[in-house]
Amino acid sequence: MDYGSDSVRSILVDASCGAEISSSVFYYPRWKRGEFCNAAHSQFRQHPLDYIEGLEATVKDCLQKSGIQNIGELVKAISVDTTGSTPVAVNEAGVPLALLPEFKDNPNAMFILWKDHTAVKEAKEINRYTQGYAVNYLKYVGGIYSSEWFWAKLLHTVRVDPQVRQATFSWVEHCDYIPFLLTGGKQASAIKRSVCAAGHKSLWAAEFAGLPPNEFFAGIDPLLDGFVDRLFSETYTSDKPAGHLSPEWAERLGLSTSVVVGVGAFDCHMGAVGGQIEPYYLSKVMGTSTCDMLVAPKEELADVLVKGSVGRWTVPLSLE
Repeated sequence: MDYGSDSVRSILVDASCGAEISSSVFYYPRWKRGEFCNAAHSQFRQHPLDYIEGLEATVKDCLQKSGIQNIGELVKAISVDTTGSTPVAVNEAGVPLALLPEFKDNPNAMFILWKDHTAVKEAKEINRYTQGYAVNYLKYVGGIYSSEWFWAKLLHTVRVDPQVRQATFSWVEHCDYIPFLLTGGKQASAIKRSVCAAGHKSLWAAEFAGLPPNEFFAGIDPLLDGFVDRLFSETYTSDKPAGHLSPEWAERLGLSTSVVVGVGAFDCHMGAVGGQIEPYYLSKVMGTSTCDMLVAPKEELADVLVKGSVGRWTVPLSLE
């Protein structure tokens, strides 16, 4: 399943040879109607129901189009990629706040699409604060933090919406939420986070033993105090399972609970993997935006960092 800016596209693949058996596209109805968005203010929000309805519709459509008898019994795994950074506020059970009755029409309780630029001020503050900090937590993201990314969007949201702030337990990327949903997750603290998303957008790095410490974020704004403890320290590559399909989703999709659900990742990176990217080759993935990716062996890259280039921790698969 490939979650893009306007739609989700699913394909059913013969894993023995890579042949595509069937495909399906679902255009997000609320997004198509322009709901919860305000282009004049660079506000672009997507309701989780658009994602959930698209998931069910496209998978069922792929199975039906396959023309294969008992196809549901043959499906072995599901993988997911999404746009990013597209995070959402969740409660302690890991439920996006927009799925709760009191927040169903609140844009701040919805997924904040990658191209939402309402957090420009917050990104500037993060950059300014980091310049005078003892540790350079921006060195693996090109030396500058973007308004399109995880922490800037979180800070903006908790500033402008006290109700959402009070109800928010954690903050979750779209690519991490869908596998959590499919596996029947009940605790936000148990969500398996993608190293692709965490390294690229959330400032996670092995060198930092995870995310920057709480005092770093609390220093940017006291409203961020305590969030690190409710997020994550471990991350996972996409060759690892997030779990198995839950009984509820197995029934809804017509599949088996033996289906493995993979850890998610961002769409452009998965596009490069699908294009069989290898060391020294440039992969250009073009969609609503264009992403250029170049892979180099770790032993050659060593500690080399390129200003303006996001590096090293963003590879979605373990390719060693």
